Order: sequence, then C-alpha cells, then structure tokens
Amino acid sequence: MAVLIAGLVVFLGVHFTRALTPTFRQSFIEQRGENAWKGIYTFLSLLGFGLIIWGYGLARDEASVYWVAPEGFRPVVWIVMLASFVLVVAGNGPRSHIRAAVQHPMTIGVLLWASTHLIINGDTAAILLFGGFLVWSVVVAVSAYRRPIPADVPAPRWAADAVAVVVGTVLWIVFLGWAHLYLFGVSPY
Repeated sequence: MAVLIAGLVVFLGVHFTRALTPTFRQSFIEQRGENAWKGIYTFLSLLGFGLIIWGYGLARDEASVYWVAPEGFRPVVWIVMLASFVLVVAGNGPRSHIRAAVQHPMTIGVLLWASTHLIINGDTAAILLFGGFLVWSVVVAVSAYRRPIPADVPAPRWAADAVAVVVGTVLWIVFLGWAHLYLFGVSPY
C-alpha cells in the first residue's frame, strides 16, 4: 500500500496545487518561468502516475474487501463511463458547447470515473485510488467553479462537440471491448 499511497500523494499533490495554493503556483512561474513549472509538474505527474500503477498492482494482492458491487450496476457504469470519456476529451480539445456548458469537463469526467469505480470496487486499494481521485475532483471542481470565467474565451464550435463525442465514444468502445482487460487485468463485464 505504501507505493500506492506515495504515488497518490505525489500525483494528486501536484494536481492540487492550483486549487489549494494558487499564489504559490503563480509566484513560482513569475520567479522561474512557465517552462520550469511545466517541467516540474510533468516530472512529478509522471512519477506519481508510475507509482500509482505499480502500487495499485502491488496493493490489490494485499487488499481487504469491504463491499461488493451492487447487482446489476455494471451497465450503469458503462453508460456513465461513456459520458466520462466524452467529457475528458471535451476538456482537452478546442472550445465546445460541452465545455461551455460544463466549464470544467475533464474534472467532471474524472469525478464520474472515480465515483462509479468506487461504487463497484470495495477493496482497500480501490478505495485509496478511486477515493483519492474523487476527493481531488471535488476539491478542484469547487475551486475551478469559484474562479471567474475569462472574458477572452473563444466561442464554442459544434465541430469540437462532434470530435469530443466521436473520439470519446471510440475510446469508450476500445476500453470496454479490450483495453480495460488488457491494461488492468479486469474485465468490465
């Protein structure tokens, strides 16, 4: 569990920076430059992510089970995950109507992913992993929604919505049909 916890602390810690200490981030960028910030942020994110993957694999072997997924809930997870994939893609693409309506679609996509996975995975490792990301997404969403929307935001484009829906759906199909089992050793079925 220690490796998983260390990975979560590093990964989520660096991702909490803007929400919890926005002045630190801004002063760091002013003193050392945006590239220095991006370099450290990327390094710590990759290090934390690697530790999470390794640690989750180790922790699953020693995890206690506290609950089992509700009967018949898996199809609900599949549908919610489709929305999650579309939101994450919309959050990383050009300004879409989805992004304009949700404002922070990637954060909400992570919130959906974490909450549904937490409901169907009741072991210690899953509680740490998905619970950590759920807490992160709630804190970051609250912080992000409190910030004013910049005045120079470009107008949303329907083409960006189409890309988000198509790419998100294709990724969802790939994960549901093959990648989830291949990458994580767990069938979504």
